[in-house]
Amino acid sequence: MPHPLVVDPLTIYYNLVMIAADAALLLFVAKRPSVVSWLISGAVGIVLGVVLAGAISREEGFALIQFLSWLFFAHGFILLTGLAAVLWKSSRVLARVSLGIAIIVTAIGIDAFAIEPYRLELSTYEISSAKLQQRMRIVVIADLQTDVIGQYERDAMRLAMDQKPDLILFAGDYLQQSPLDPQLVVDFRQLLREVRIDAPLGVFAVKGDVDQAGWQTLFEGFPITVLADNQTRRLGAFNLTGLTLLSSRRMGNSGFLIPETDEFHIVLGHAPDFALGSPPADLLVAGHTHGGQVQLPFIGPLITMSRVPRAWAAGGLTQLAEGRHLLVSRGVGMERDWAPRLRFLCRPQLVVIDVKPA
Repeated sequence: MPHPLVVDPLTIYYNLVMIAADAALLLFVAKRPSVVSWLISGAVGIVLGVVLAGAISREEGFALIQFLSWLFFAHGFILLTGLAAVLWKSSRVLARVSLGIAIIVTAIGIDAFAIEPYRLELSTYEISSAKLQQRMRIVVIADLQTDVIGQYERDAMRLAMDQKPDLILFAGDYLQQSPLDPQLVVDFRQLLREVRIDAPLGVFAVKGDVDQAGWQTLFEGFPITVLADNQTRRLGAFNLTGLTLLSSRRMGNSGFLIPETDEFHIVLGHAPDFALGSPPADLLVAGHTHGGQVQLPFIGPLITMSRVPRAWAAGGLTQLAEGRHLLVSRGVGMERDWAPRLRFLCRPQLVVIDVKPA
């Protein structure tokens, strides 16, 4: 399992400062044990951690989230368990409250970093169309987005092939590593070889945000069609339009118009923003949002990196106007590099869409 948090000089600096702050706040509470000092210690710790994270994150959004993860999961635990210890004799109630919150923080951390990112969910949806005469099974593989090909990635790809798909759609973001290790490319291609990637109606792939120049070579020599530019292909009883990354983000402003057809029409793009342009198609397929990676009850995803409504970006199948459907996958993998490698209330997802004749 890859390490979930980036460790570099800035991270070390952040944690050393926060450890010193934790010690100072615990000393403050130990000398003045009370509800007020308990509240002050928590408030000061949070404010200091947030301000310091913002100051050293170099205007990099994911770095800021990384530091805040250290603040919440590491220093939150240190401060809370420390408060439980120093208050145990003077105030059992505050000590137990501190310990209880520490246990909750620990449980969330274990789930978010060690459990949920690797609990792949197989989601099956069914839609119908009068434009088809035969049933068609589509498997959507979005945002594998990994820097290591391990057992999780192998299991995910094997699960995809176990669904016996008629059509496989790769929605972008395959490998996230900078610079890209040639061995990682070799391992990815070996994975495609191991699972014998293929489907009767074809396998198609579009570009994602993290895919570097020459990403098409990942699929060379396999029965996979790379859709590197905006194009529509007639594939027997249905049409498939593939979008560039730019067009998937800025549909309506990119100069490309999705053609209207009489056949069942699928549009595949990395980002779901193109759906806002009401393209003339029956099924719109995208990834990109990861479902937010972190969702909260009654709120949904905190960050979507998309202009679509939060409910769409959260992942799943949404019925749009005029009988159209939008599928946004939460993705198989998760954000790498500076981003904390976590998911909370937002499991990774492999999608199956069964399209049946009306």
